[in-house]
Amino acid sequence: MFGRTFSETSAFSDISASYCSSEPSPAHWMHEARPRSLNQNRALLAKQDMKSQAEKLSVGDDDETELEIMRERFSKLLLGEDMSGGGKGVCTAVTISNSITNLYATVFGQNLRLEPLKPEKKAMWKREMDCLLSVCDYIVEFIPKSQNLRDGTALEVMESRVRSDIYMNLPALRKLDAMLLEILDSFGEAEFWYAEQGSMSSNSTRSGSFRRVVIHRTEEKWWVPVPCVPPGGISEKARKHLRHKRDCANQIHKAAMAINTSVLTEMEIPDSYLASLPKSGKSSLGDSIYKYICTMDKFSPERLLNCLNIASEHEALELADRVEASMYTWRRKACLSNSRSSWGDLMKDLVSEIDRTDKNHVLAERAESLLFSLKQRYPGLSQTSLDICKIQCNRAILESYSRVLEGLAFNIVAWIEDVLFVDKSVKN
Repeated sequence: MFGRTFSETSAFSDISASYCSSEPSPAHWMHEARPRSLNQNRALLAKQDMKSQAEKLSVGDDDETELEIMRERFSKLLLGEDMSGGGKGVCTAVTISNSITNLYATVFGQNLRLEPLKPEKKAMWKREMDCLLSVCDYIVEFIPKSQNLRDGTALEVMESRVRSDIYMNLPALRKLDAMLLEILDSFGEAEFWYAEQGSMSSNSTRSGSFRRVVIHRTEEKWWVPVPCVPPGGISEKARKHLRHKRDCANQIHKAAMAINTSVLTEMEIPDSYLASLPKSGKSSLGDSIYKYICTMDKFSPERLLNCLNIASEHEALELADRVEASMYTWRRKACLSNSRSSWGDLMKDLVSEIDRTDKNHVLAERAESLLFSLKQRYPGLSQTSLDICKIQCNRAILESYSRVLEGLAFNIVAWIEDVLFVDKSVKN
């Protein structure tokens, strides 16, 4: 009636132990065995019922814990992260943006290796991102649409659809997200491994030349685990796989960065940034750069950058902040100098462009071209002061989503470069 089980805690194992004997079985053995086996079967059924009830209780506890977490986060969204309930919370978009950033730190913050995500982390990322991004389905805009009635009368009605920037960028970001997770999943069976700092034994390094590579690597980023490869290096197949995934992650990084840049460009400039602008662009740029921009008839931003001899990305970022501040200072002056007081002059300003011979307008255009060339020369440049101010004042869901994907893609490229660097060093 009951099938055999191979569990160590099965009731059948107890039965076999009690009936094993070297003496011959008595004639009435079958009559005694029946009631005892029936009792054992009842005990087995009781154990199985208790086990199933325990499993249901454990599943119920997990569901209850997850439900409690979702309630807490939903409450934070409604209260705008103001848990006092005093009405001092931020807007919903800022709360969701902060939630995306915090979720990324929770899932990927401790993941410093080129390896697949743990199943629970991966499930958590997908589940909570779906929940946070579901708000975008209800961010709509109204567009006119022609509708014909039965009598042939044409009416123009307003139809709602997902906002154009979300309609264009959100599916692309979801695709980039899935591609990054696929890249991490492809390194489930790798020919390299990692060694933590302080555990660089002979078994983990396996070669003296690699130990020198390890020391060089840990001096740069001591908190990052060091990749290890076999003494002869990894195979050519694994090397091609690493290069292919590096190129894919690099393209994903460029795509995410382009979306993030476009979202930041469309944001309004905060009043706090405009209030902090210097009174003159010359004071922001400095005498030497200002003199070059003003005096040259044929302005060449590339030539100016070559003359500056920028030594590091920190200096490049500092220069970008100064150029951007001077650009908006000259734009503001150009707008003020072209403003009119009469209604006729105001209408002329609306239908005509700003005088392109105006000095402030020319300087603003040259500063913009210099900033563009600077970002082209340093594609991995950090966000400028204006970008940071926009993020703080105008948090957008698309901006935070593209920013965390950009960071993850950049990290994957860096991790692959580390493995290839160690492999090349060991081979040489």
